[in-house]
Amino acid sequence: MENKFKFYNTLTRNIDTVIPNVEGKISMYTCGPTVYHFAHIGNLRSYIMEDVLEKSLRYVGYDVKRVMNITDVGHLSSDADTGEDKMLKGAKRENKTVMEIAQFYTDAFFSDCEKLNIKRPDVVEPATNCIPEFIHMVSVLLDKGYAYEAGGNVYFDTSKLEDYYVFSSAVEKEQLLEGVRADVDVDDNKKNSNDFVLWFTKSKFEDQALKWDSPWGVGYPGWHIECSCISMKHLGEYMDIHCGGVDNIFPHHTNEIAQSESFTGHKWCNHWFHVNHLNDQSGKMSKSKGDFLTVSLIESKGYNPLVYRMFCLQSHYRKPLVFSYEALDNMVAAYNKLAKKVAELKNEGEVDQEVFAQYRAKFEDALCNDLNTSMAITVLYDVVKADTNDATKLALINDFDYVLSLNLYEEGKKLSETPANAGVDAELEAFVLAKIEERAAAKKAKDFATADAIRDELLAKGVAIKDTREGVKWELV
Repeated sequence: MENKFKFYNTLTRNIDTVIPNVEGKISMYTCGPTVYHFAHIGNLRSYIMEDVLEKSLRYVGYDVKRVMNITDVGHLSSDADTGEDKMLKGAKRENKTVMEIAQFYTDAFFSDCEKLNIKRPDVVEPATNCIPEFIHMVSVLLDKGYAYEAGGNVYFDTSKLEDYYVFSSAVEKEQLLEGVRADVDVDDNKKNSNDFVLWFTKSKFEDQALKWDSPWGVGYPGWHIECSCISMKHLGEYMDIHCGGVDNIFPHHTNEIAQSESFTGHKWCNHWFHVNHLNDQSGKMSKSKGDFLTVSLIESKGYNPLVYRMFCLQSHYRKPLVFSYEALDNMVAAYNKLAKKVAELKNEGEVDQEVFAQYRAKFEDALCNDLNTSMAITVLYDVVKADTNDATKLALINDFDYVLSLNLYEEGKKLSETPANAGVDAELEAFVLAKIEERAAAKKAKDFATADAIRDELLAKGVAIKDTREGVKWELV
């Protein structure tokens, strides 16, 4: 098949054509969640875009095998091998065992994914399933001279590499310096400041819940080792695409490359796909801030999770995206309007194959051009407005939805069957009625600019108003 799919490769810092190791097949790995708490919608932005990447590759004809790890052991609260164990922190918070916490939040994560139409990867592997693989890799790295024992732990020796900072020397060194803060204890066992732990028997805390026998004593794996071993277990020693958020680039993915290529003796992964942060008004979203945004929270406020998916698709994955409820309200109006238009289409007549091929090619080009999902949605809008029959439009919309996964037809049918203001809470109704009164007063005072501004404000919140002989009518759109 023709290799025409391109995206920005963090490793080469270029937009590269994806050339798989095996013709027509893509091996793909996704860094999975640390299951000590709910995923926030910033985490889920990455999983949405990785889902779109996988579906796009399948859409253009590749046979994709995608693997994801579940971090249920060994992930510290600092990516620099320091701090409190996140899994133990979750167990203490909820008075459960670490494995109960892991199972509960793994289930919660995949429940969120289902609501967002994120396809479950072909293989999902918890880190605790792969202790023998971790021990084997650490043993080989020690035998090859890439690792050393000190203070009861095993460390990777980054001084043995020609270029440890494989993604971008300047960026990674700057990030490393930012990580060396006065409040972080220095690990005196390390030969070099950027060496990292492969296996712990001693750490900053002694109450680690999960421990295993190893040649170096009873202990547990470092965080970085799991992705290397789990990917090789299921995808082999050559991988096509590795995904994650931009915060994984350093040190996590840098360390993965260091240990993997030292272990195998050859290049490991050719293409690296990273999704930028979702920020709120105060900066990067984080669980440590306390009350963080989850799918359940936005659902409780009346938002369809697929509106959040569309919100993410309207932006490019490499750009930071700023979340606000105002922006989400605007997306509600856009999504509902589009879904209603799609639901009004009649599946009658024959599909015009020439028109179908023309728009499908435009959609495919958008996906192949650095996963330009915003342009792909523009093509979807063009189809809805196109001068062709409804059968052709529906065929294209269904075809596109394999990748976009917005359920527009089904959701549009629900909206059209639901009474205009069903489920409106009292607070929203009071707000709308107050705004209608305010608008009436503005019109009476011939302040038409204010009246129009109020109409626009309501529309941005998903409320359409209409002047009738019986007075002002309003409905959710």
